[in-house]
Amino acid sequence: MKILMVHNRYRSTAPSGENRVVDQESAALAAAGHSVRHFERHSDDIEDWPALKKATLPARVVWSRAARHDLARDLFRHRPDVVHIHNTFPLLSPSVLYACRLAGVPAVVTLHNYKLLCASGDFFRDGNVCHSCAGGNPASGVLHRCYRGSALATGTTVLNTRGHRGSWRDLVSAYIFISDSQRRLMAGMDFDPERTFVKYNLVPYDGPVGGPRQRQVTYVGRLDAAKGAPLLMKGWDAYRAAAGDDALRLVIAGGGPMLEQVKAWAAARPSVELRGLMSKPEVFQLIAGSRAVVLPSEWEETFGLVVVEAMAVGVPPLASGHGSFPELITDGVDGALFEPGDPDNMAKLLLDVDASPERYAELGRQARTTYENHHRTDQNVERLLDIYRFAIANPAARH
Repeated sequence: MKILMVHNRYRSTAPSGENRVVDQESAALAAAGHSVRHFERHSDDIEDWPALKKATLPARVVWSRAARHDLARDLFRHRPDVVHIHNTFPLLSPSVLYACRLAGVPAVVTLHNYKLLCASGDFFRDGNVCHSCAGGNPASGVLHRCYRGSALATGTTVLNTRGHRGSWRDLVSAYIFISDSQRRLMAGMDFDPERTFVKYNLVPYDGPVGGPRQRQVTYVGRLDAAKGAPLLMKGWDAYRAAAGDDALRLVIAGGGPMLEQVKAWAAARPSVELRGLMSKPEVFQLIAGSRAVVLPSEWEETFGLVVVEAMAVGVPPLASGHGSFPELITDGVDGALFEPGDPDNMAKLLLDVDASPERYAELGRQARTTYENHHRTDQNVERLLDIYRFAIANPAARH
């Protein structure tokens, strides 16, 4: 099969799981014998634009004439069987959907976040889960300047999604949600249910499983409020206050908007080690040497790459009990869930990890079984190919 991946890459200063998913799916499809090409834009390029060109960015977000023209030319030249669209913000825009219609090539869209309904893309505002715009009315998001605290940026984002809502409904042959919880929360888009599918993100791993565990737990991810950095710090302090000095250590891998705040907090606590950004092999090695991985996300994650990465190496994930996490983790079987937003509940769970190493080692073994049963690369690729075949056989927008 000939597949064209369409993706706007996120800034390199904010490492994105979406970028990684696109690369991993592409590699797996190619390894299975399929022809995979990429049509991409890079948000990093915006920094080098002259001021006059930067002033046109809001208009390009809503409609990129250049992206539509360039993609249409690429489609007519290479004639793929299917186009797989990931992120279109900010440099591609929904204009790419019209290029697919013009060329008569079915478009499959993976929805990685809640962007089509929520200006910030995460249903999270002022430190709390927020569903004000989930029904399809974006007025609350505009009022609260939910995207980067800017009225202009939020208004542009809303105009982009609201103005093209009909295009997202009518020009897409298949929608891929990355969890069932995400599909339910995005019901306000009113997509054709026959064209919606759930396919978990691909998390390939063929490295070692098991091995010695250090007396530590690990956090891997972006350091910001939505990912739960404040909760992680409060929960850890509550745990150490109850456990005393002879207790677990916390290793943090990642970067983000709260890096300096987390760095200052960690510097005052000998039990915490901040490693910063790490390569994927280094992350797997770090996780493999830990008793558990902590995921304190405050927003309702659409998926959890780190959940499945921990399972792949046989380490149990400890996660906030909302979003996709209860779907991925069976509490007390292959991981553990704690009350979202509750540092004391998180601390109680960490005390149990420290007191019952054998129990959590068994959870880790079961986590690996879950990975083998539900997250194998060959299963994931076949599921994706089935969705492509459906889109080809049932195109939404005929020429």
